Order: sequence, then C-alpha cells, then structure tokens
Amino acid sequence: MDAFIDRLDYPLYVVTAAANGERAGCLVGFASQCSIRPVRFTVWLSKVNKTFRTAQAADHVGVHLLTPEQHSLAELFGGRTGDDTDKFADLAWTPGHAGVPVLDAAPAWFIGRIAARSDTGDHVGLLLDPVEHSTAASPEGGVFRLSDASDISPGHPVD
Repeated sequence: MDAFIDRLDYPLYVVTAAANGERAGCLVGFASQCSIRPVRFTVWLSKVNKTFRTAQAADHVGVHLLTPEQHSLAELFGGRTGDDTDKFADLAWTPGHAGVPVLDAAPAWFIGRIAARSDTGDHVGLLLDPVEHSTAASPEGGVFRLSDASDISPGHPVD
C-alpha cells in the first residue's frame, strides 16, 4: 500500500473548531467532497490532537484552503500542537457561523454543520453539511498540497 500512497499529492486543509470557550485548528490531509446532492464534505481528524477534542463538543467546523505561498500558516496549524500553543493569538481571524474561527487569510473556506461522526481507526470522520462559505479571493498558483508540506513535522507524533 505504501507504494500507492506515496504517489498521492492531495490538497491539505486547515480545519477550525470552537466549543466550550476554546478554539482549535489543525492541518489535515484526509478530506474530500463526498456527495453532490446534497453537497457534503468529510474531514478526518486525528484522535491525538486538540482540534479533535474541541470538535467532539462542537456542532460546526470550518474548512480552509491555503495557497503554496501560505506555508507559514500551514506550518502553524500542522507543525504545532494546540495543547501548548494558542494558534489564534497573533492571527487575523473572524468568528463565523456558530462562532467557528474563520482565517482571514484563507482564499476559500466553508463552515459545515457536523451531520455525522465516523470512527475510522486513528481518525474520526466528520460528515459536513455546508452552511456558510466564501471564495472571495481566487487562489493564485493553486492550493497547498501534501508535497508543499514535506518539511513540516507534525505537532503530534505520527505512529
């Protein structure tokens, strides 16, 4: 399977959540549109990170696209753990639907209502019904992909 997986270069997303007075966000690679009618999207969150724990208490999460030029933003959300870093402290963001943090710098984002959760192993899938979105800025140069993150070490160890 490794030879197959090593050929993939999928987009990465920043997922944000807010619940019980806490904010969290992480860089995720496991995500995809999964329905046309109704439009639905699924993101999978690692069980070891703060975003997963925050999203467990949330009804909505945000999903953000980045560009390759936004490496430092991807590194903040992928290379640091929310357990000991407030990723939003020095970041421009706006509360969106249900208080979900929306990254002001993201060229495209949506907030989805969590319609279902699915335990798939070391990650939990969140089936999302989009309720708010913006694609105000057209991403120049494409989207941030797995190959763009090759130098980012995960904030939590990967087994």
